Amino acid sequence: MARYALGTKQHPRFLWRVFWLTRTLVDFALAQEVYAPHSIRIEGHLTLGGLFPVHTRGDESTPCGDIKKDNGIHRLEAMLYALDQINLDDQLLPNITLGARVLDTCSRDTYALEQSLTFVQALIQKDTSDVRCINGEPPVFVKPEKVVGVVGASASSVSIMVANILRLFQIPQISYASTAPELSDDRRYDFFSRVVPPDSFQVQAMVDIIRALGWTYVSTVASEGSYGEKGVETFQQISKEAGGICIAQSLKIPHNPKLEDYDKAVQQLLDMHHSRAVIIFASEEDIRGVLNATRRANQVGHFLWIGSDSWGSKSSPIHQLEDVAVGAVTILPKRSSIKGFDEYFTSLTLENNRRNVWFAEFWEENFDCRLLSSSKREDTSRKCTGQERIGIDSKYEQEGNVQFVIDAVYAMAYALHNIQRDLCPEHSGICPGMEAAEGKTLLKYIRNVSFNGSAGTSVMFNKNGDAPGRYDLFQFQMTNSSVPEYRPIGQWVETLQLRLYIQTTTLTISMNLSASVALGMLYMPKVYVIIFHPELNVQKRKRSFKAVVTAATMSSRLSVKPSERPNGEAKSELCENPHTDPMSQATKKTYVSYNNLRI
Repeated sequence: MARYALGTKQHPRFLWRVFWLTRTLVDFALAQEVYAPHSIRIEGHLTLGGLFPVHTRGDESTPCGDIKKDNGIHRLEAMLYALDQINLDDQLLPNITLGARVLDTCSRDTYALEQSLTFVQALIQKDTSDVRCINGEPPVFVKPEKVVGVVGASASSVSIMVANILRLFQIPQISYASTAPELSDDRRYDFFSRVVPPDSFQVQAMVDIIRALGWTYVSTVASEGSYGEKGVETFQQISKEAGGICIAQSLKIPHNPKLEDYDKAVQQLLDMHHSRAVIIFASEEDIRGVLNATRRANQVGHFLWIGSDSWGSKSSPIHQLEDVAVGAVTILPKRSSIKGFDEYFTSLTLENNRRNVWFAEFWEENFDCRLLSSSKREDTSRKCTGQERIGIDSKYEQEGNVQFVIDAVYAMAYALHNIQRDLCPEHSGICPGMEAAEGKTLLKYIRNVSFNGSAGTSVMFNKNGDAPGRYDLFQFQMTNSSVPEYRPIGQWVETLQLRLYIQTTTLTISMNLSASVALGMLYMPKVYVIIFHPELNVQKRKRSFKAVVTAATMSSRLSVKPSERPNGEAKSELCENPHTDPMSQATKKTYVSYNNLRI
């Protein structure tokens, strides 16, 4: 349990809550030893916990649904790959082997909370004096491994739930994907860190994009929960500080939504005739739901989407919905494909990867076949041979967060390495001083690590445990083969920087720019509005032309550091008459020249 200084007065209600939680954990501990039979155990001198969404969220009767090949298995295997690399490195943690206890969150926060209690078993003193076997002998309990730190979780809502438990036992946690702004609150989530930037940076990038486009009236859509709701709240706050952007409405997709919930949301968006731009902070499932509802409403091409990193450059949110997504501008933390992981993952087989208890299930899903023993698939009669090969007999593309999973594991390893160096200067391996070190010590060392990560970029944390904000910008575009794809259109590293070639259904623009306002030429309707009718926010009639555009403006910088912004509630700024003053004085002046312009 977390320690409190002697003499410190605690409120009786607080003490009762601590007592109740402790009693609950103790009661749960024995059951928990057999509660998570499907977990990965890797022996080592020090054990790291791992939390991954191996399966989707199940229905009301079952906690877990279908296996997640990319977000689940790829990320999980990235942790195992990183552990292998660290344990083979004689210079990093010499004479110390890292082990692991990896659990499935099933993409559900409450289920993840139950699973994560496995990590605190070794820290709970259990009274088993009254426990006897059938023959009257006292039982022999296998002492659970002590988890020194946890890598995970993925979804912000899951990380928040787990962080509330881990902090009580002073177990540091490093997430590879959770970006909710509220996790930057070091008073509430003091043992939480992340190798991805918080959404406050992402939101600033969105605001810069919107101002560059000249949009002044937008709507927002969020998934219910910490990621979506807090993301939109931060957008409301930062856009208000920036000025010149009004929010028409902020819609929320509820937990476990039905088709009619998506249809209702799209109809509400359509009711705002002057607001076609939609900022979407939502889960992959909800992105698909909104795009599907847009198609059902026969409004393909009506909305101008700006998607957060949950959309990024993924194919899963827009699979078979590509026509609805064309033109979307999306944001993704800067990342790179790790070649070593590709070689590792594509070499995995059923024979050489028995440590992953979910790999057989992945194999069936990946190759659309059934294994002879205990198969869960009923939609195919094809039998697996075991000779299939990843990347040869199936499509393979590295999942985008693999880099961050590897960096999170290495951050733990470097922190432990530095502890061993400082506490055990004359000792090879783990010394008594290191064994006695508390979670606060490891947390201090985590916050002070600085190294080049798996992609060659620096990995470090600020005082709140956040990583620096570095983003790539994409647009989902039609190609010459009429097959749409994500194309990089720029980046955001404290400022908006573009160097791009853009193609839309109504406009082709060649650019070689490094200025925030250049993105304002993304859409032909906006060009028309800015030049001819700035008092309007939507196009009145279609145009088609080709132009070479050169634009320049001063890049806007962060007026307030994200770490200094409160994460409290922000109210939506509604504009009843957007057409009266669509261009704020805060908007940068743009100088545009046209060559061979035809209208």
